[in-house]
Amino acid sequence: MFKLLASVVCAVLYGSLVATAPLGDMSLSLSSSASSEAVSTSTTGDPSLPSPTVAYASDDPNYWLWNETTRTDPQAERGKLGASILGPQNVPIDKQNPDILAPPTTDSGTVGNAKWPFSLSKMQLQTGGWVRQQNIQQMPIATAMAGVNMRLEAGAIRELHWHQTAEASWAYVLNGSTQITSVDRNGRNYVATVNKGDLWYFPPGIPHSLQATNDNPDGTEFLLIFPDGQFNDDDTLLLTDWLAHTPKEVIAKNFQDNIADWDDIPGSQLYIFPGVPPPDNQEPPTSPFGTVPEPFSFEFSKVVPTQYSGGSAKIADSTVFNVSTQIAVAEVTVEPGAMRELHWHPTQNEWGFYLEGTARVTIFAGTGIAQTFDYQPGDISYVPTAYGHYVENTGNTTLRFLEIFNSDKFEDVSLAQWLALTPPKLVQEHLQLSNNTIAHFNNTKDRVVGPKKTSS
Repeated sequence: MFKLLASVVCAVLYGSLVATAPLGDMSLSLSSSASSEAVSTSTTGDPSLPSPTVAYASDDPNYWLWNETTRTDPQAERGKLGASILGPQNVPIDKQNPDILAPPTTDSGTVGNAKWPFSLSKMQLQTGGWVRQQNIQQMPIATAMAGVNMRLEAGAIRELHWHQTAEASWAYVLNGSTQITSVDRNGRNYVATVNKGDLWYFPPGIPHSLQATNDNPDGTEFLLIFPDGQFNDDDTLLLTDWLAHTPKEVIAKNFQDNIADWDDIPGSQLYIFPGVPPPDNQEPPTSPFGTVPEPFSFEFSKVVPTQYSGGSAKIADSTVFNVSTQIAVAEVTVEPGAMRELHWHPTQNEWGFYLEGTARVTIFAGTGIAQTFDYQPGDISYVPTAYGHYVENTGNTTLRFLEIFNSDKFEDVSLAQWLALTPPKLVQEHLQLSNNTIAHFNNTKDRVVGPKKTSS
């Protein structure tokens, strides 16, 4: 009786499983002979490969569906999935984010918000310029780095200041030129004019100033990076703020002057204020201790990029910009139809900044979690350490962006190179690829991959 009852229950359960299983999963319920038949019809055509233990990955197309230049009405629809939006809709934002509104079917779960447009950061307007920032308040995922975008009119000064002990200061000049000054802990000084596309770096605790030259009549604009996601530019230690909160008799005693000599010092911080544009060839006062042994600026704009099949890349880290021991950068260009290859950074978080063009990035976080984001000029991206990703050009112009790392050296691992240098049989057993496909894997890093060449 019990055997009969068990047989009936098993039959019912098996029947309901077959009736409700998706069509793509039916191969998992077949006998071993049927599974072998499924393998024989796979792309490899090699019956010696093992039977699949899971269903094959979907061939559904997952291209981006629109961009800002198309006339497509952005809706939460991809193929037969989703439905139109009936309520209020912010169409300009949806046009910028097709892979958020209608995600690829390969997306699963969320990795946290990995996009922040600087346009959404509050501006602090000053006499002579402005500043805005991004830290973990705007982008909680970005725990390792924070960014500041600053603009100074010609002659305007970001006043003499320094940052808290652990915070180095790194910068990329977006436009114009900026004169930097500094004195290190040993009394060695440094003055330089840093031009568009060039870098500067101040080690932790080193005082410095920033001033726009008039090489560009509009002044200068630059991007600042700090290796701490909690950095807040409002917490900077400023010369005028310190002296405004120090008794004048103490100041006079310190400098061996009369109190009257200090009558006109500001009663509060200046932060950014107008000034006279400095000459590009300005020399610092002669120090008895000389100048800093390693320059605090680097002519990154003069570095010749390495060319790849789909674009270019150039790198500045401590191997070439020796003083920059906490920040490394790669400036990457991706031509239309090309992509920054599938890769990851083994020990580094990546803070990205988009300079030109449009892109999409899928971030793979493991455990079946992946999410795709779209980027425009002025947007910030963030990829946590070891998360797999790519950067694809979604426009018809050259894409240019910065990859910035809280590290002394730039490092990445290429998926294609890894598989090319792994025993082919092992790769085949994982992915069921043909020998011919594996033989074409690139065993050198093609960091920017061009469109597939079509045979004529």
